[in-house]
Amino acid sequence: MRVILTLFILSFSLFSSAQDNVVSRVIGNDRLGKKDSVANWTIHAQLTVIYQYHPSFHADYSGINSLSSNAEGAVSLTTTIFVGRKLWKGATLYFNPELAGGAGLSHTEGIAGFSNGEIYRVGNPTPTPFIARTYLQQVIALHNSDYEVQESDKNQLAGKTPTSKVVITMGKFGISDFFDANTYSHDTRSQFMNWSLMANGSWDFPADTRGYTYGLVLELIKPQWAIRTSAVMEPVRANGIKMDVDINKSNSESLEGERRWAVKGHPGVVRATGFISLTRAPKYTDATADLLKGDSTLENVIGGSIESTGPSSIKYGFGVNLEQELTGYLGIFARGNWNDGHTATWAFTEIDNNAQLGMSMKGKLWKRAFDTWGLALSTNGISKDHQEYLEAGGHGFIVGDGQLNYNRENILETYYSTQLASFLFVTLDYQFVINPAYNKDRGPEHIVGIRVHFDI
Repeated sequence: MRVILTLFILSFSLFSSAQDNVVSRVIGNDRLGKKDSVANWTIHAQLTVIYQYHPSFHADYSGINSLSSNAEGAVSLTTTIFVGRKLWKGATLYFNPELAGGAGLSHTEGIAGFSNGEIYRVGNPTPTPFIARTYLQQVIALHNSDYEVQESDKNQLAGKTPTSKVVITMGKFGISDFFDANTYSHDTRSQFMNWSLMANGSWDFPADTRGYTYGLVLELIKPQWAIRTSAVMEPVRANGIKMDVDINKSNSESLEGERRWAVKGHPGVVRATGFISLTRAPKYTDATADLLKGDSTLENVIGGSIESTGPSSIKYGFGVNLEQELTGYLGIFARGNWNDGHTATWAFTEIDNNAQLGMSMKGKLWKRAFDTWGLALSTNGISKDHQEYLEAGGHGFIVGDGQLNYNRENILETYYSTQLASFLFVTLDYQFVINPAYNKDRGPEHIVGIRVHFDI
């Protein structure tokens, strides 16, 4: 806890003065009346600590990737500095150093829709610094575009920005920074914590172990619609930290269309996202056949312990993401998504199809306008090929109990987030998991958690 407090105090002291400078520059630009003026800098920081606990539960058996049936707790920590510098008209360089540490329950194994979206399967739980994002972004205003004022935010300059524009982003980033956004369920530092709720669960989105990749994103944004596409790198091995530079054998492309509207002044959005990935992942049917012959080589590739020497395989899928504000304090969301389920999961988590439904309510009704209550259901499934692989005793890098009595993995999550200061939020969270890792012979399981989030 001393380390956490020290990190936060240092971050706050270093960047509060810098934020004041940014604000003064924005005010100065606005007074000059420049149509497309922006601040030269944006500097923010966050620190998030999550503790989760689950009591003991019934399990007929356990395997290499099972959630422990004994009571256990786990703590995770992330802290990030978000720096942006204007280079020339419309161009900004963003740089995000980050520190992450701790571990998830059972070393982040045993639930496909894992309970803590702030932690990934990094072997060393010691807090480790790294560069999360470094990318160049160019905004090009379209002819006769209107302009709107935006505030300084994480990786966002303050000032006036065109409402009709082309945006080009190149460098290192998280692909989910741009795709599958949702007002009510996307940020595990302030909203739902479960992996299968923070995005389309079956989108095996290209990323290293920590959730980042390298590549290019192109966006065409208009006031009522947007189209975006990307071409990025995949890891060399399943759930690996090293990215594959041989893009002829390993790459991923995504395409998303977005449509916005308003119903009696309440905004709504639908987003449709498709992806196709070429990776070194094996087919589940090949791995199952080898396991039945006593050969576990492909199982070790799927589990991420060794690199693949076989040919590349294609994986594809799509998802639909809907949100609608109903009142000034209540909004709902839904997602439905699917992938082909033949090629092994390579980067995110072992979900081949997912549906989710939820709501988010601001505390305006009980005079806590900055508090939020959220409630959501998520149901996860896997393909027949994936089921047969797990039934044969196979494992991936998230699930694998040694046996499988299949049923869908169903998750309920509810949270209450309260604002204690302008920069401090505390959240109580509860998750109920039925058939963890798709196995009727294990669980159900209750997971309780507390999240402390500093945001400056």
